Amino acid sequence: MTLSEADVQKQIKHMMAFIDQEANEKAEEIDAKAEEEFNIEKGHLVQQARVKVMEYYERKEKQIELQKKIQNSNLQNNGRLRVLKAREDHIKVLRDDTRKKLAELSQDVAGYKKLLEGLIVQGLYQLIEENVTIRCRQKDVSHVEDVLEKAIANFRTATKRDTKVTIDKVNFLSPDLAGGVELVAQNGRIKVENTLESRLELLSQQMLPELKEMLFGENENRKFRD
Repeated sequence: MTLSEADVQKQIKHMMAFIDQEANEKAEEIDAKAEEEFNIEKGHLVQQARVKVMEYYERKEKQIELQKKIQNSNLQNNGRLRVLKAREDHIKVLRDDTRKKLAELSQDVAGYKKLLEGLIVQGLYQLIEENVTIRCRQKDVSHVEDVLEKAIANFRTATKRDTKVTIDKVNFLSPDLAGGVELVAQNGRIKVENTLESRLELLSQQMLPELKEMLFGENENRKFRD
């Protein structure tokens, strides 16, 4: 049976409508798939960006925390240094005050002579020499002469050794010193300083830990005690 022109046109329109519908459905499917892939990729990108942002701020937070620790450490160290400096300054003031008071010792003539005798004997013990020269302040020469024989006798009794001691009346100790003596042997190669200043310095070094404890309290970091 031969189709009429109208039937042919109708079938063509029907086929074209079907094709359009298929094309539209396919296009919608492609759009939907593209939208889904876009959303997935966007999610990945957003997640990656979020991770990078979080990592960035974590690094920043760690840097800030590290800087805070460094600053706190520096502040603590500076504080300790200031405390130590203040303590050292205080001890220096005490030493200076003590040095000034040393000059008062020679005002008590009897006591000062006894002190000179002990310093001479101590120096002789350290030297153990047959010939010794004593130097003192020019104004102390008479005091040294007064106690010298007794000092030598004490040395002989204690050591069973003899020694010849001469007072140097040419080369005197500085008048700025508070007192004491200097003993020399073997043409100046051996010397014992027993001035009041040298004894103070030695004593202050030996007693420095105890002095600090008396002034500032016990040091918690100190592990050993004599």
